Amino acid sequence: MKVDALCKLLDARVLCGTTDREFEGVYTGDLLSRAMSRVQTDNAWVTIMANINVVAVANLTEPAVIVLAEDVVMQQDALDAAVENDLCVITSPLSAYEICCAIREMAGE
Repeated sequence: MKVDALCKLLDARVLCGTTDREFEGVYTGDLLSRAMSRVQTDNAWVTIMANINVVAVANLTEPAVIVLAEDVVMQQDALDAAVENDLCVITSPLSAYEICCAIREMAGE
């Protein structure tokens, strides 16, 4: 599924980056040390964390998109770093649980 379709599904707005990339798989979690070892390349990473450390983890793990749940907006320094590193960050009014359920439903699982 492409990130732009995910944006529509989740009623999300794009904070930065392009949405034409495909994502495969989802990781949901806020503990950055755990995310560092679990987020896989091309995943959609669902979190409520929105600081500069999220960008650092994303640079290591290369998710297709960072999905901020609950209308969380990234801190400005983190957003600037995300732009500088060509990361895609979106924010959705849905909870992390609702986001995962919507993706699963769309995938037909």
